[in-house]
Amino acid sequence: MVRKSLSVTLCSALLLPLLMGANVQKTVHSTEADVQHPVVKNGMTQPVYSLDDAITEKVFIETKIDSDRDGKLDRVHADIIRPKETEEGLKVPVIYEMSPYRAGLKNVPVYDVNTELYAVPKKGGNGDREGKPAPEASAANLPGYYDDYFVPRGYGVVLAESIGTGLSEGCPTTGDEREMEGTKAVIDWLNGRAKAYTEDGKEVKADWTTGNVGMTGVSYNGTLPNAVAGTGVEGLKTIVPIAAISSWYDYYRGNGAVIAPGGYPGEDTDNMAEAILTRANPEVCRDVMKELTEGQDRKTGDYNDYWSHRDYVKNADKVKASVFVVHGLNDWNVKTKQFAQWWKALGENDVPRKLWLHQGAHANPYSFRRDVWLPTLNKWFDYWLYDVKNDIMEEPEVDIQREDKQWQTENSWPAEKTKPVSLHLRPGVLSKLPIKQEKKLSQKLVDDATQKSEDLVLNPKTNSLNRLAYLTPELRKDVRISGTPKVKLAASIDRPVANLTALLVDYGPEKTEIVTRGWLDPQNLKSDSRSKALKPGKQYTFAWEMQPDDYVIQKGHRLGLVLVSSDYNYTLRPSAGTVITVDPLKSKMILPVTGGSKALQ
Repeated sequence: MVRKSLSVTLCSALLLPLLMGANVQKTVHSTEADVQHPVVKNGMTQPVYSLDDAITEKVFIETKIDSDRDGKLDRVHADIIRPKETEEGLKVPVIYEMSPYRAGLKNVPVYDVNTELYAVPKKGGNGDREGKPAPEASAANLPGYYDDYFVPRGYGVVLAESIGTGLSEGCPTTGDEREMEGTKAVIDWLNGRAKAYTEDGKEVKADWTTGNVGMTGVSYNGTLPNAVAGTGVEGLKTIVPIAAISSWYDYYRGNGAVIAPGGYPGEDTDNMAEAILTRANPEVCRDVMKELTEGQDRKTGDYNDYWSHRDYVKNADKVKASVFVVHGLNDWNVKTKQFAQWWKALGENDVPRKLWLHQGAHANPYSFRRDVWLPTLNKWFDYWLYDVKNDIMEEPEVDIQREDKQWQTENSWPAEKTKPVSLHLRPGVLSKLPIKQEKKLSQKLVDDATQKSEDLVLNPKTNSLNRLAYLTPELRKDVRISGTPKVKLAASIDRPVANLTALLVDYGPEKTEIVTRGWLDPQNLKSDSRSKALKPGKQYTFAWEMQPDDYVIQKGHRLGLVLVSSDYNYTLRPSAGTVITVDPLKSKMILPVTGGSKALQ
């Protein structure tokens, strides 16, 4: 069918995206002499094909799974658009996006976060297992550009619906192997390893493609490429995950604590799956939805097998595709740990990679830097899918946008010459030098989950019952934090359970800004996988990481560490009154400082 219209929506709502020389060359994929071949100029394919004449198809691809347990293999629905010349013998690579959002989102209830915390029994290890976390992401819908931009340049575009959504069969399972297989089936079909059918049941083959596939997408749509790349599927040559999840556990949990995606308190893997369950006859997925609820363990918040099935970082050694990671440094929906741990694991396994870090939140570079983004993406796909010899892999590995919105390039991330610097605590003060004092010292804070951290960090030199604040002197020069800050806290709690929250704060003369934060369930003293009963009043040493960041604190500002218990926008909100007693002299913060200790003056 000749294309009339095909809109591409870059969805993401989890409850809810240089040049070389002037040579011109032709890449021949057809034996037909009169077929228009792709044209490459300045290292990029050029728009030589008619979008109006493009071929569109609707197919249903058979998977290897039966996620709804109806005795039949699930089929996933995909819309295809490709140059008309593919009917004449031209073979093209594919840009592929799998999404659970094409049919929209249902309004489903979420969990009440105004609830008491769960204290594990003194005897009995983890207590009863109940659930596991699943991620969500959100980003503004954007006008499509896959078909408009790439089809004229000689690409096929495949837009598919994840299992259990829209016209696809099966049940949503929030990122586990079933969703991976549903996504992988499309790549298998494009490479002749799976079957597909038209709406009236006729088998259809993908004989118009080279089999080279690149995946991309924002949020959940960018998460599925991470998941499938970890299967090592043949034919997937590259992925471009934008604001994407690498571990669902770290989307809904934080060091054992039940943590909300920014802006979505009470969301978890089960109500995420229910929100995207837009297939016909959704009631057939009732048992699968129940299993998600039972698996996600909102009670203890521990990492378990449920989360392991949704953890892609551990599969980085199987990745054969190159990876172009894009993430916002102010994304509190899909938080920065998601890109940082994936980036690190890819590097450890020698995966070809590139990184863009911007100052936005949960966003696609198309929405704010399209003049550079589109040529960069063009060259990236050309290099990996068309084997165009451009300079994309000779560019610096990292592009990072600074606080003044200017961009700079780097050879690695975290930044080169970044070293851990310990800052020691005494009342009101952060110091590079440890404090020598024989007299025991303690400070107290009282939990009040109704107070927001954004208010608690203000006026740090004023006494507050609900927070402890520690500040450096005014900085003599700019200081760059690049990587993951950590906290080591000697403290006791007057109850068996509490929230612990650490806030890294930039105190400027005109504005106070929370740079990053991190949370801990203190019962997960030694491991995310095992909660341990605490003895009220006993001092323990709690250590945890904040969210990674890359941030420059300006000369004349002060760097602050603020400790609170519950974090209104992210943690559960128990009744007020829990008392946490801190021994500051035995506590410290470890910062990744570019230039090391000498840079922090």
